[in-house]
Amino acid sequence: MSGKAALTAVDQKVLSKTKRLNASKHTTRTYQQRLDELKREYERIKPEGGSGAVSSSAWERKKEEDVMNLHALENRLEKTQFKSKEAENITSYYQKLKTELQDESLTFQGQLDSLEAEILKYRKELHSLQVMRDDAQLSEEAAKAAFQQQDELLSRERKERERAITSYRKIVEEHKAETGKTERSVKRTPLQPDELSSEAQHSTTRIPAEEEKAFSALEEAFERIKETTGATDVQEIVKRFTSQKEMHEHLEKLKKENEEALLQLKEQRELLIQRFEEEEYSGDAKLSCEQQKLEEAELQLQAHQQRCDSARERLDWLTTTLSTVTAGVEHLAEKLQHITLSAGRVTAQQPDSEEAVLELLAQCELQLQLLQKEFEGKDLTAIMKEMGEDEFYIRIEENLPEYNTRVRLPEAQPLELSDDAAKRSDEDEPGVLSREVLKRQSQLIVDSNLKKKTWKRKKSKFWPKEEI
Repeated sequence: MSGKAALTAVDQKVLSKTKRLNASKHTTRTYQQRLDELKREYERIKPEGGSGAVSSSAWERKKEEDVMNLHALENRLEKTQFKSKEAENITSYYQKLKTELQDESLTFQGQLDSLEAEILKYRKELHSLQVMRDDAQLSEEAAKAAFQQQDELLSRERKERERAITSYRKIVEEHKAETGKTERSVKRTPLQPDELSSEAQHSTTRIPAEEEKAFSALEEAFERIKETTGATDVQEIVKRFTSQKEMHEHLEKLKKENEEALLQLKEQRELLIQRFEEEEYSGDAKLSCEQQKLEEAELQLQAHQQRCDSARERLDWLTTTLSTVTAGVEHLAEKLQHITLSAGRVTAQQPDSEEAVLELLAQCELQLQLLQKEFEGKDLTAIMKEMGEDEFYIRIEENLPEYNTRVRLPEAQPLELSDDAAKRSDEDEPGVLSREVLKRQSQLIVDSNLKKKTWKRKKSKFWPKEEI
């Protein structure tokens, strides 16, 4: 149910309540006028009560009956005034409610549209942030994998270079040792003839053995150098050693360059990790802010929905109250169905319209006025007592089983008064109805009440449990 439909429904209910209030005011005014008339009549009848025609006991009884009727009318007037005040309070409350709902309805649709637009915008931003976060996670994983591969590759290359360098160093050390041996042997060779010549005088037998041993050692070293270098000449061996030195320097240079590249990669890795952490923190902060805004918008939407639900509940309560009041008016109309009005006072309305209920209430008021005028100056207590007895006997007869048949006794013939006594009684009380007429009227009322359908109505604070 939209807000506009609820407002129109509330407007209709307020109009119906206003009409009911006006009708209640009219009824109260009518009862007040009737009470004033009864008071004036009571004041007028009061000094006439001392006449000798009426006895003191009858006058006291009539006075008590008038006081009881006056109290009953005052009680009814107070009830009607209380109902009127309550109806006025309800009308003022619903007028305030109507103005508040109208003020809210002016901006409610725009606020709802803006909230829905903000919710959609925040959802889109949340989706984009989630996509960015997924992309950042994927890029981080790819960077980590690439960095790990690069690190493994560099470590592998470094190990291979270190292994090659160690092997080259061993070879160089071996070559250096061999060349040192050859150089020492070469340096010693020119001195050997002098030593031999000096020692030839002392021991001529030792020279051939030492020379043979030195030459054999030189030959072995030279063969080893040839085998390791693959060269056949001394100059070629020297060139090989110089090329190995250059190669060693080149490898050292490559090592330094690789170490610098490794440092740069480590710095880039640290920068990427820092940027990823910043992006992750900023993304989480923005996501939390957007979620907070979304929660606030949802809370506002829930508040508006609660207002709509409360307005709907109030509308349902008004609908039930109106239906209860309508049923009460219809029940009252059924109670007063036996009282006929003139043709000019009865108007035809649609049975389901609110004007029909008001018209029915006005018709009931006219019927009550007619009933009150009809019972003016009559003994109401006696009539009510007879009606109660008749209803009691009728109910007993209705509840009796079918096999319990009642045998009616022949009614006793009333004593006939003489014409003079009848004339005297008519002359004494010309305005009072006879007992037979009152019995016939009360019997007609009881019969009309018995013909009506039984109807149970619900309790309500606007319709007290009483019969008129």
